[in-house]
Amino acid sequence: MSSCARVALVTGANKGIGFAIVRDLCRQFPGDVVLTARNTARGQAAVQQLQAEGLSPRFHQLDIDDLQSIRALRDFLLKEYGGLDVLVNNAGIAFKTIDSTPFHIQAEVTMKTNFFGTQDVCTELLPLIKPRGPPTRGHEDINPVPNLAFIVLVLTFLRNDLCCILGRVVNVSSFVSVSSLKKCSPELQQKFRSETITEEELVGLMNKFVEDTKNGVHRKEGWPETAYGVTKIGVTVLSRIQARKLSEQRGGDKILLNACCPGWVRTDMAGPTATKSPEEGAETPVYLALLPSDAEGPHGQFVSEKKVVQW
Repeated sequence: MSSCARVALVTGANKGIGFAIVRDLCRQFPGDVVLTARNTARGQAAVQQLQAEGLSPRFHQLDIDDLQSIRALRDFLLKEYGGLDVLVNNAGIAFKTIDSTPFHIQAEVTMKTNFFGTQDVCTELLPLIKPRGPPTRGHEDINPVPNLAFIVLVLTFLRNDLCCILGRVVNVSSFVSVSSLKKCSPELQQKFRSETITEEELVGLMNKFVEDTKNGVHRKEGWPETAYGVTKIGVTVLSRIQARKLSEQRGGDKILLNACCPGWVRTDMAGPTATKSPEEGAETPVYLALLPSDAEGPHGQFVSEKKVVQW
């Protein structure tokens, strides 16, 4: 595979919102789309389903809880494509409301996947995100020939140019992060809203939540009674930090990174009474993944229904 080929990748994509995102990207993204899943059989079955629809995703195994798995994917992307153009971090878990698992265990397990797994994927794959570059082929040197072959050639060049200017990262969070933030103590809210919070400080807070649940003092320490909500606070704040780092360290590359809420979607996680279909839930993540090449934003924002929501 040529390193000039463009590639988009979606985590946790064998079903639900992730699957719908892959379907939309296969239809709209001018390059390869990689569907990843923890379970290889389920991931390959999802690919076959999309192939039956006339689409052509690729598959690669990915367990975001397993650093070795993440690095194997990283090596695949470097070898096959020389990097990555679009990353959608969709993988995540949630315990059911009626689940009797002790809260501190729910907190630890959910945090491991939703926050630390997402962080590990970003640590390994964000350096691979290709910059927004100039067109790789100029059109001005082409001698105009008024025939079908010329039209096809120009369309091919335009497609290649579009491919070369995408650099997008979407971290799928949840509106629960916003509601959970409001339930935190004023001190925690101030920390999570800080424009200068570091990734190390955020990690410390996420670890503190887990420890506080183990010690039975999380309410006293100002945390809300939702492990999923706190992990999604972490994903949203991590996105703000990552965007700030990209602006500081790779500002000229024009990479856009955002967190988003897909909405309340009918999935195994949210249940059958949710208001949105997976296809509707995919709309905002896909919108952010395919922001126009000349877009200056949104960047470092929390986006819902394709609109920036104040954090």
